[in-house]
Amino acid sequence: MNQRVLYVRLPCNPIFPIGVVYLADHLHKLFPDLEQKIFDLGTVPPLDFNESLDRCIDEFKPTLLVFSWRDIQIYAPVGGRGGNPLQNAFEFFYAKNPLIRLRGALGGLKVTTAYYGELWRNRGLIRRGLARAKKYHPDAKMVVGGGAVSVFYEQLKTMLPQGTIVSVGEGEVLLERVLRGEDFSDQRCYVVGETQPRQRMIHEFPTPIEKSACNYDYIASIWSEFDYYFQENDFYVGVQTKRGCPHNCCYCVYTVVEGKQVRINPADEVVKEMRQLYDRGIRNFWFTDAQFIPARKFIDDAVELLEKILDSGMRDIHWAAYIRADNLTPQLCDLMVKTGMNYFEIGITSGSQELVRKMRMGYNLRTVLQNCRDLKAAGFNDLVSVNYSFNVIDETFDTIRQTIAYHRELERIFGVDKVEPAIFFIGLQPHTHLEQYAFQKEIIKPGYNPMSMMPWTAMKLLWNPEPLGSFFGEVCLQAWQQNPNDFGREVMKILEERLGCADLEEALTAPLEPKKKALALA
Repeated sequence: MNQRVLYVRLPCNPIFPIGVVYLADHLHKLFPDLEQKIFDLGTVPPLDFNESLDRCIDEFKPTLLVFSWRDIQIYAPVGGRGGNPLQNAFEFFYAKNPLIRLRGALGGLKVTTAYYGELWRNRGLIRRGLARAKKYHPDAKMVVGGGAVSVFYEQLKTMLPQGTIVSVGEGEVLLERVLRGEDFSDQRCYVVGETQPRQRMIHEFPTPIEKSACNYDYIASIWSEFDYYFQENDFYVGVQTKRGCPHNCCYCVYTVVEGKQVRINPADEVVKEMRQLYDRGIRNFWFTDAQFIPARKFIDDAVELLEKILDSGMRDIHWAAYIRADNLTPQLCDLMVKTGMNYFEIGITSGSQELVRKMRMGYNLRTVLQNCRDLKAAGFNDLVSVNYSFNVIDETFDTIRQTIAYHRELERIFGVDKVEPAIFFIGLQPHTHLEQYAFQKEIIKPGYNPMSMMPWTAMKLLWNPEPLGSFFGEVCLQAWQQNPNDFGREVMKILEERLGCADLEEALTAPLEPKKKALALA
């Protein structure tokens, strides 16, 4: 095979590019003689992007360019792009002091400028890369994929060069077909200027593949910046144990990007992959699954994996993951502690069982608490990050009080200093149930631009609607003013001071609403 594949990871936060690594590994196993190279712009200073990309293409002369675009949307309560986008938005929309509103406006302008600047920069890098490759191979092809592309694929068709293959979700089979010159029209993709994305294409099932351990000796040979992510002892390197998520959480796009069918990677292969990284000095692993234990039917698979990690002799490792805590068992809790889990995240979203049901999250808060007690009893004494998204569908002061009660119970279980509340506003994503809800309520209209950062659009996409929007805006502004370094805990403190705390049993109880009977016709 005379093809030469260059993977270019577009600039983003320094997160191990596991998607690109797995693609290259997969193709190497199918085509052992295929020439491949990984080029990660995340390891390059911004002023050197263009020159470094040119030099890489000049040296490698690819016939196929694969661009990985990870990040686009920025609604999150964290710093980045020169500021905290959530704080800027809240200061602009909700602050009563005109000077604070001005600061929010200026900060928002800075974030917005950076955001659109990154869009244009990445677009320019993609066009530049393709033009450079065509100097050596006029028929060079290009595939653009990654997390950002999978969510905003419909909007990107006007930003990318004619002939670009836009990949949604997993790309292994698509790249196989492209390299073989076979038809790939049945894959989740489209060709800019030649075909249109199918209706609801993201909801189509991805083609399942059998995953084996990544060959990191090979990856190191095609990626000159490989050691960049191995320099810090506290860096977590990603390992995937499964793909897919079977749930229907109203705001989440994972289930459509990865598909609802959960596909388990063989435990032996996962351990082999970890062992290769372990032998290179890595001791911290992040299981990159949408959920480490997505449902009770997969508990046995998690037990098998953790037992094999224990048997492997890698006793000095730590690992972390997103976990559905409603699926823990005493056996799993014991294995988690013994294998070195030192951090996990749970997306509670709300501590009110009533709202959990309305958001289609499919878990029982009472069960989560009991399983957390089991985890503590097994000896877990490390950090838990609990994601809360206030002002979700049908939020009231009563449900806020219930969330406070639930959070205080988690603190009683793990310790106040061990439970970190992460305050999010869920953000309206395309292709989700929440988007359909927003259409029905006429909050947004079909044809809106989900990539827009204009204030009149951003306020809707941030999802903090009235009548509680202004209340939460005021609370968050007060928390940033009083304790910006511990924002989540400060928000909980202020909410409890203002509203009080419900009885825990009230939070755990969600009476079913009686169905309205249809009037019988005489």
